[in-house]
Amino acid sequence: MPLFRIHKQARQSLLPKVIPRSVFLIPRGFLLCTFLSVAAQSQTQSLVASLGKSHPCPQNPPIAMGTVLPVRLNETLSVRKTKPGQRISARIMQDVPLPNGGKIGEGSRVLGKVVSVEPAAHGEGGEVSFRFDKVVTRKGEFPVVTSLRAMAGFMEVREAETPEGSTDFGTPYVWADRRQIGGDEVYGVGGPVTNRWNERVGTAVNDGVLVHARARPESGCRGALDEEDRLQALWVFAADACGVYGIEGLQITHAGRSEPEGEVQLTASKSDVVVHSATAMLLRVLR
Repeated sequence: MPLFRIHKQARQSLLPKVIPRSVFLIPRGFLLCTFLSVAAQSQTQSLVASLGKSHPCPQNPPIAMGTVLPVRLNETLSVRKTKPGQRISARIMQDVPLPNGGKIGEGSRVLGKVVSVEPAAHGEGGEVSFRFDKVVTRKGEFPVVTSLRAMAGFMEVREAETPEGSTDFGTPYVWADRRQIGGDEVYGVGGPVTNRWNERVGTAVNDGVLVHARARPESGCRGALDEEDRLQALWVFAADACGVYGIEGLQITHAGRSEPEGEVQLTASKSDVVVHSATAMLLRVLR
């Protein structure tokens, strides 16, 4: 019996009886193309797998709603010099804890742009609108929508970073007490942070404070935006800091919490708006 007939009979004897023989009447060219396609797909998957082992994809930490970003502005916003569409940036001044156990490292950046500029005219003050929409860390770039909770001038920041009273000779600086922008008291690094009613709201750390954000109803600022009420990095600001500190005649006329969401508008009472670089801000992630 010819060899090919033996192979054909053996193959038929091994097949279940329920499968019709017509299934195997497939053109040889189709089988060849199918084989090559499967082989190529298998090689591609093997290559991707090998690349994944040598160059694993980074796990991007989510920046959850309600996360506070304590930043220092890198550029001056001025009605006379700032143009719509101009890119702006700010530096994150304290490690920001995230709900998944990760963090946004101190020194990371927040990027944004100027939306509009209106000079003062007819007795009305000037306006500057801007938005921050991206956080850049060593792990990548993350789109965000943020609102502005509080801001403070350079001198306010310096005062908050300076110990209250003079320390004795030889006393470590980390033991010194400080007063946050907005009134909280900080009792040395590792010590408690208390509010105006002497209630503990958090703890001091090396680069700032970790506290529970609190509402200030008279100023429109909200407290925790999540059920967990997790600790937030507020740098030199009090737990209920809200509005503008140390910049005379400037107001936050739109914080970005409502439409247009994420767009912040600053308005001067009479003159043109000038917000100097090194101004401190508390941004809050909306989504």
